[in-house]
Amino acid sequence: MLDSLILSAVTTIPGVDLDFINNEPENVATTIQLLILLTVLSLAPSILILMTSFTRIVIVLSFVRQGLATQSMPPNQVLIGLALFLTFFIMAPVFAEVNETAITPFINEEIDQEEAFYLAALPMKEFMANHTREKDLALFMGYAGLERPETLDDIPLTALVPAFAISELKTAFQIGFLIFIPFLVIDMIVASVLMSMGMMMLPPVMIALPFKILLFVLVDGWYLIVQSLLLSFN
Repeated sequence: MLDSLILSAVTTIPGVDLDFINNEPENVATTIQLLILLTVLSLAPSILILMTSFTRIVIVLSFVRQGLATQSMPPNQVLIGLALFLTFFIMAPVFAEVNETAITPFINEEIDQEEAFYLAALPMKEFMANHTREKDLALFMGYAGLERPETLDDIPLTALVPAFAISELKTAFQIGFLIFIPFLVIDMIVASVLMSMGMMMLPPVMIALPFKILLFVLVDGWYLIVQSLLLSFN
């Protein structure tokens, strides 16, 4: 009695039929599509982080905060929010192309699900390929036993996404190194002045902090950092 009540409750969900007892292929296909959709939604944060410009932006902004030695200023929420909106700004042409070529035709039932996925992946693959080092891509292609790709279609996402991720990490650390240089120079100058004055017990970081902030404000540091990030994706 209880089993029949549970079964009747499950099968009344609109568009979802989990009654496998009848072994109807249509019901099984609907259930599998629902599971695939839930899986994609659960992986959405990873897709945002590893397939867009978010990784490079958030790492560079973190390097800026560490170089200033302001600890938690700006807060993590501000840095992540800024990185997120910069990502949307940079990826806007790619997202617009995905919407125009894949999402809208799929909603209008002009193409099927498989074709929509293929058309949606093309702009993302083109963006990632333009910012992926050949050495990084060759690492994953060689490990998978794949031949040298001649076209973009020959590169699977399973190899392109991790190659793009490590390329972004290397680029972000290179930019971070350049950001650290002027702050390091200020620290060395302040430490040398304090030692020459015999103030060895006074922490140089405490004295260097206001000079770092002053220099960063005078040169309009946030403008220069964001400008460099935008130009790096051209």
